[in-house]
Amino acid sequence: MSEICVKLKPGKRPGSTICPIHAVTIKSIKQKQKELTRAQRNWLGVEGFKGNPGDFALVQNAAGKLDCVLFGIVAPDQGNTSLDLTPGKLATLLPPGRYRFASGISSEADSALAWVLSAYDFKRYSGTPKSWPQLVVGAKVDLEEIERIATGVNLARDLINTPANDMGPKQLEVALRKLAKTHKASLSVIRGDNLLKKNLPLVHAVGRASDQAPRLLDMKWGSARAPKVTLVGKGVCFDTGGLNIKPGNSMVLMKKDMGGAANTIGLAAMIMAADLPIRLRLIIPAVENNISANAYRAGDVFPSRKGLSVEIGNTDAEGRLVLADALALADEEKPDLLIDMATLTGAARVAMGPDLPPFYCDDNDLVADIAQAAKSTADPLWQMPFWDRYDHWLDSKIADVNHITTGGFAGSLTAALFLRRFVEHARSYVHFDIYGWTPAPLPGAPFGGAAQGIRALYAVIKNRYGKS
Repeated sequence: MSEICVKLKPGKRPGSTICPIHAVTIKSIKQKQKELTRAQRNWLGVEGFKGNPGDFALVQNAAGKLDCVLFGIVAPDQGNTSLDLTPGKLATLLPPGRYRFASGISSEADSALAWVLSAYDFKRYSGTPKSWPQLVVGAKVDLEEIERIATGVNLARDLINTPANDMGPKQLEVALRKLAKTHKASLSVIRGDNLLKKNLPLVHAVGRASDQAPRLLDMKWGSARAPKVTLVGKGVCFDTGGLNIKPGNSMVLMKKDMGGAANTIGLAAMIMAADLPIRLRLIIPAVENNISANAYRAGDVFPSRKGLSVEIGNTDAEGRLVLADALALADEEKPDLLIDMATLTGAARVAMGPDLPPFYCDDNDLVADIAQAAKSTADPLWQMPFWDRYDHWLDSKIADVNHITTGGFAGSLTAALFLRRFVEHARSYVHFDIYGWTPAPLPGAPFGGAAQGIRALYAVIKNRYGKS
């Protein structure tokens, strides 16, 4: 896994070799300029720095050395507790050196987290690791919590960024086995035809055409007497579309189709590192949706773990099939909170774009908690409805249910309705339809594999079940 590229160094007193960063707004820049020399003010004029959010200026002293950094932010809103990731942009802009936030920011800890989340670079296959600028923070900043969050985020990113030739079902199992060993969790694995013996027929059907056996990964951690929080992640390590084969431009990013699994693994890493008092369970159906003589077909009908017969409408809608069996398994022990995450539908991207994953939930208290955490952590999420009037669109003439609709409307919503059929006993259930990819870099979100929703969910779980 990628190292945390920025080591946050706690410092009690600013040293002469530590460059101060002053956050300014369009309004406050005039006051800050009064503290500078005439030459420095003239230099800001030459650079055209006006304090616009995201802009920065390197200010030199009379000897020509770096004296301070000015960085533009949005004016803080009184009473606003939302995390601002904008300061993280500096980690990608500043030259190597040691820096500290000296003034203008509302939270040193939040700015430090933003810095670390931005300082990520996937260099497994090529290139020289970047020499990142170092941030110095005060003793009150919880460095361990920042590292827990960043480690989980980077783990999810690494898994998604790794191409399918090095991140198939076998390698995903190895990654989870390593995490389980680190935190003394148990891991059971059901592979190949044993999936049929253990009543996981949909996982088997989707993955049977690959040369890597499909498998179900089931990790458990924590006291059996603690509240049960179960995560289910879609682990389709590559998706050709099956016999309904994808066109080339739609297939090129399908290494990220295990983004749901990657994100639940990253979230599990945060939870276990924080030693939250819950019984954590993580279930990942790990498969490749491949093409071979024994590939499943459109029009086939399969049994499911829950007992519902499922007609296959399109082999390129494989994710909801493997999730259906996994959710049914998770639901059997009646968890207090059941969460699934999946790179499930293009419809969600059409509706919401790459940055704003929709989630579906009938528990109003949980919805409110997620919405608040999404805002406070700057981990954007948006509730969409389980719209019951569309449920009949999944009717089949020959089976209990078809796993897709034929009309083309509300693709993300009807996928969520299909999955909900396999959850009956969980006290609370929420489904996330994430993209798992950042197409253009943002503060706190470098280009490539994306951790979406897991910082917000970590906050929700910590607030609900964490130690006081």
